[in-house]
Amino acid sequence: MQHPPKHYLFTVVALTLISQFLPVVFTANPCRGICGSIAINYPFGVDDGCGAPQYRQMLNCTNDLFFITTSGRYKVQSIDYEKRTMVVYDPAMSTCSILQPHHDFVMTDIQAVIIPPTSDTVFALLNCSIDSPVLNHYKNLCFNFSGHSCDELYGACNAFRIFHSLTNSSPPCCFTGYDTVKYMSMNILDCTHYTTVINTDSLKGVGPPDWVYGIKLSYSVPDTGCERCTRSGGACGYDTETGGMMCLCSSSMNATRECAAGSIADLGEGKKLALWTNIHAYALLLGAFVYIIL
Repeated sequence: MQHPPKHYLFTVVALTLISQFLPVVFTANPCRGICGSIAINYPFGVDDGCGAPQYRQMLNCTNDLFFITTSGRYKVQSIDYEKRTMVVYDPAMSTCSILQPHHDFVMTDIQAVIIPPTSDTVFALLNCSIDSPVLNHYKNLCFNFSGHSCDELYGACNAFRIFHSLTNSSPPCCFTGYDTVKYMSMNILDCTHYTTVINTDSLKGVGPPDWVYGIKLSYSVPDTGCERCTRSGGACGYDTETGGMMCLCSSSMNATRECAAGSIADLGEGKKLALWTNIHAYALLLGAFVYIIL
């Protein structure tokens, strides 16, 4: 009877020993953690049941990551998990270099509460009628920022010079905050176009061609004990029927707060000592076996 090669026996025994303790250290994560070049961490998720239920179906991942509202799909440019901000860009929005047909930026009621535009995101309403509400009864909603007035856009931006050339003067305009466009559509505001600028607090002395155009959102993170789940190797998620918090441990196993196997960092001192004792014993056995067969 022919015996199997020694290297085959070594491989079988090694894999058997390693498999005894790897499940204690690692658990499978059923939620995608990246889309394109952007990390997807709690409270967000691109798979149903992942992240916080308040953000369900707000993000969509194709080749790129998109923020979904009732008015369209906005490409996510970055997420800062320390500052809890997300920068999105509307490819159909006018900027200093391109003029686009106007449309509204509309968020759902819950989005307006848990992930609203930041205070340093300014909406520039352009080519407005003299009858516009923000030039009359609601003119207090308009302001300047960092020493800039909206008139600058007509002279500094190629896209907006057309408005000046049509009338040989600068049409009325308005810098305002998100609440204005939240409660009044572009038709009500009686302005033909808008653009949005972010990080306005740092734009003193910077001209419109060098502004950053986009929408910066500030999000809140529900306190559900997610850190305990992630320390155990799981991903924070929720029951898709009840919305209750769940710790997703694998595609077939979930827990309420943490994965049963846990992680080394999450183990108590006694369990850590027992784990490393077992690993050491396995290593000694493996070494002895190698010595024997060689």
